[in-house]
Amino acid sequence: MSTEKLTFSALLIAIGIFLGNLIYIPIGISKCFPIQHSINVISAVTLGSYYGTAIAFCISCFRNILSTGSLLAFPGSMVGALLAGIIYKKTNKIYYACLGEIVGTGIIGALLAFPISKFILGKNVVALFFITPFSISTIGGSVIAFIVLKALGKKIPISIN
Repeated sequence: MSTEKLTFSALLIAIGIFLGNLIYIPIGISKCFPIQHSINVISAVTLGSYYGTAIAFCISCFRNILSTGSLLAFPGSMVGALLAGIIYKKTNKIYYACLGEIVGTGIIGALLAFPISKFILGKNVVALFFITPFSISTIGGSVIAFIVLKALGKKIPISIN
């Protein structure tokens, strides 16, 4: 563990909490945070899947502690960050990392949110209900991350490569 990676992780967590609480789209019982998904892709590309997943967990925890998020943030954000990091490591392509975030959050995370919604939150919804709002949020966030990462190019100070 390097000091630079921990510092950059803390910076991404702070940005995710601050901007994530300012920019969100309420859809049904879920709150869509595109900034969370941007942070997922940026952290997966620059720091790797483990750091990306840990950052997603920390942002979800803080948002729940501050009562600005929901428990549904955990499966979506963490699976998306993990898959984005794994795919980026294998392909070294930002585009594929974004697709990993979209599939991880928009489909897998959405399906994992169903049992949390039903058994913990007591909401009676169909399992496929979360795919649309999660996908909208993650597509927007992934586009933002793609633009930011392409704009920065090789200027990113920390990289797993």
